[in-house]
Amino acid sequence: MPDVRPLDPLRSLKTKLGVLVVATVTFAVLVTWLGLNYQFGPTRTLPLAIVLSLGITQLLARGMTSPLREMTAAVQAMAAGDYSIRVRATSRDEVGQLADAFNVMAADLDASDRVRRELIANVSHELRTPVAALQAQLENMVDGVTEPTPAALELSLDQTERLTRLVTYLLDLSRVEAGASALVLEDFSVGDFLEETAQAMSMVEAAKGLSYVVDVTPPDLALEGDVERLRQVVTNLLQNAIRHSPHGGTVRLDAYPVDDDIVLEIGDEGPGISPEDRTRVFERFARGPSGTSRPHPSSGGTGIGLAIVRWAVDLHGGHVEVADTDTGATMRVTLPARARPAPGVTTDEGD
Repeated sequence: MPDVRPLDPLRSLKTKLGVLVVATVTFAVLVTWLGLNYQFGPTRTLPLAIVLSLGITQLLARGMTSPLREMTAAVQAMAAGDYSIRVRATSRDEVGQLADAFNVMAADLDASDRVRRELIANVSHELRTPVAALQAQLENMVDGVTEPTPAALELSLDQTERLTRLVTYLLDLSRVEAGASALVLEDFSVGDFLEETAQAMSMVEAAKGLSYVVDVTPPDLALEGDVERLRQVVTNLLQNAIRHSPHGGTVRLDAYPVDDDIVLEIGDEGPGISPEDRTRVFERFARGPSGTSRPHPSSGGTGIGLAIVRWAVDLHGGHVEVADTDTGATMRVTLPARARPAPGVTTDEGD
């Protein structure tokens, strides 16, 4: 039976039911009057009126409840792992609103399922690569193929650090999923903070021979925030800058006040990020560019790093973006000078 939906323009289910009752009764009365007028007799007119009225009711009611049947079929498909089915929502009443909400939910579930599958694939790949390399290096040393020289041990250490970084990202992600949002607030010097973080990264990532330039204006610039969370932000941004910087290049760390905010910028001399990718780089597990810019800032990782950056910045009531620059890429973090944590974020005062 086809779906007939002439009542879709009506915005209330009660109005539809009222119209359905009135139409059915009117049709039954009309059939009865015609039957009696043409002398068919009540024994034939009344059953005919009832059958025809029930037919009209069934036809109209089928169109009214069609989204509910489609939702039932879609739920059964979702239970089997298919999140692609959508409900045709043409009515404006409560059933139509439910169908619209169902389609939104189905799209969210579809996206979440895609992210889950991508996460498993990405994490599996990222874990397999350093583990395989580390295993090969250690096996060569054990078998006597290679000597445990400082260079060989350094390669093993690099793979171990890569694994540590990945595990740290995953632990941070679990905190995000669990809604962990506590901040330990304290005042600290922005210049000293950036100098210490840059020095620590330069010791870990010394192979490229990069120069780190820290420029804080004014020199005594201070910020209230969670030092460890913000160190995580700057470290992740520095790792991306280092990864895409050319050998012997310069990485800049700038800080300056803007009204009641403080802006931190981490810039590199790499190939930059195309405008169409500047928003999506902060999406969780996003990988690969949509244009011809440099590889995704989280390439070589799972795409978690910049998502964690945005999460930590959001906790402080700030925002992060890719600045519009002519060369390289500059990540700009804007934070309130005096802490304005996001709603729902608990705070503790530091020592």
